[in-house]
Amino acid sequence: MWPLTRYSDEEAAALYELLNPWGSSDNFCLAMVMEARSALDVGCGTGALLHRAREAGHTGRLCGLDPDDASLNVARRRADIEWVSGTAASMTFVREFELALMTGHAFQVLVADEEVRDSLAAIGRALVDGGRFAFETRNPLARAWEQWNPENAIDVVDPSGRKVRIWHEVEAVAEDVVTFTETTGGRDGTQLRVDRASLRFLDVDALGDFLADAGFTIEVQYGGWLREPLEPTSPEIVTIARTEPE
Repeated sequence: MWPLTRYSDEEAAALYELLNPWGSSDNFCLAMVMEARSALDVGCGTGALLHRAREAGHTGRLCGLDPDDASLNVARRRADIEWVSGTAASMTFVREFELALMTGHAFQVLVADEEVRDSLAAIGRALVDGGRFAFETRNPLARAWEQWNPENAIDVVDPSGRKVRIWHEVEAVAEDVVTFTETTGGRDGTQLRVDRASLRFLDVDALGDFLADAGFTIEVQYGGWLREPLEPTSPEIVTIARTEPE
């Protein structure tokens, strides 16, 4: 996190929910959760997906994991779901879930090769034989980061009634890793909070290699959440992979 934090982690978590309303990606993932007797949401954020699954009548085991405690504090509004603080690579589950998901482009936060490998290995261990892993990454050929600039700022009223503006600025593009800042400020441009992040934009072939090395077989890939065909410049690479029996 950048030193400037006049906008707290708790405020940022609440704002995240506002900026990311329920959409087609959530409908896609919810359908998969409802079909599974047990589901693990890796990088669950504020827990919206698993909350909705319980509300929709899911009676099996639901577990959400995230390294951000402020987000987990929001998620814990429901006590009938397991909430675990930690990273994907730190998980110690062994053959406990039929389904694992990473939503909200959380997979792209895994920047180093070791992070990707360790995280996929932990997810694979957490799944039963034949278990499924669903996640999405932005397609690097669509170059989404070129739209991350102050000219595309978003003005919103946060949950406390405060008028804020959110904008992004790319600092570096180094091979397949994009580093950028997200600034939360006033409508006059006054900065309240600045967060820096790096995201990795893996292409289809690189994703396939990492998954195969971790013992996954790709079941299907789509170019969007409405199951559009995966084309060279599709905005998303939506992947459903399955563990291979040992």
